[in-house]
Amino acid sequence: MSMAVSIGPVSAPGRVWLAPMTGVSDLPFRRAAARLGASYVATEMVACAELARGRPDVVRRAAVGEGLPLTVVQLVGREPRWVAQGARLAAQAGAEVIDLNFGCPAREVTGAACGSALMREPDLAERLIDAALGAGLPVTVKMRLGWDDASRNAPELAARAERLGVSALTVHGRTRCQFYKGEADWAAVGAVKAAVSVPVIVNGDVVDLASARQALALSGADGVMVGRGAYGRPWLARALQEALDGGGEAAAEPGPAERLAIVLDHLSETLAFYGERLGLRIFRKHLGWYVERAPWPTDAAARREAKSRLCRLESAGAVADGLAALWSLDGERLAA
Repeated sequence: MSMAVSIGPVSAPGRVWLAPMTGVSDLPFRRAAARLGASYVATEMVACAELARGRPDVVRRAAVGEGLPLTVVQLVGREPRWVAQGARLAAQAGAEVIDLNFGCPAREVTGAACGSALMREPDLAERLIDAALGAGLPVTVKMRLGWDDASRNAPELAARAERLGVSALTVHGRTRCQFYKGEADWAAVGAVKAAVSVPVIVNGDVVDLASARQALALSGADGVMVGRGAYGRPWLARALQEALDGGGEAAAEPGPAERLAIVLDHLSETLAFYGERLGLRIFRKHLGWYVERAPWPTDAAARREAKSRLCRLESAGAVADGLAALWSLDGERLAA
């Protein structure tokens, strides 16, 4: 039985969460991960003002759909009225949890004074939290350690968020100014854990069982969040969860036949969601990661060549045939 994490009245049935990732965690990806045992997969970052205005691509990012163990919509914005409206729309669509983004380091986000830029404006961050809570759903916050090393204010902001009624917090162990450079400071997340009583999830550089265990040990967090480590590996959350629960090693990576079935199911979901032309184009980044992260061919240069070739194909059938040929193995050697 997996250890659950309470998000207010809602229970996340596991302590390995998949991160909200722009351009990655769309509904087809979330369904693929859920089928493979992920207990928590959030939407892509959804801009509140554009969601309220009904911009089609933003509405699509907020799609809830069926087949998910828990429905989490991540919102970003800096105006309380738009955050309130975004939270209400997410609730009406069937969201169970609202996650507020106070952590995105991207220049186009912080340039609009959103994401991790809000860590420099804690009073405004409080007003945004209060606005989101008005929708009546549990609210969580995803943040970084601070804007830079001179202003690591995550513990203080976390305490303020808890006082307002936030139900859980996720902390990436870097500052905004680090972007993704260096190593995540999991021990620093421990200061956030010590400052609050709500669950804290540690994020950043969790890519395998060893890093998950170390992140939990150093931070004292209640769970881990996996981001880039799940590119091309939507089964990773389940594998880590089972190993953490059982105290053993992570399950073996899927073999060729199972991996092919996973990719084709994900591709089929993507085409059904976006339509064939757009869906194939959007799926190419996932396809590239699936090929890059497979152990076949054993030669990395051959994998790069295969990725380039497969990502230029113009039909789903050709992609399926190409992958089947690529992963038809005779021991360690590709079939002719």
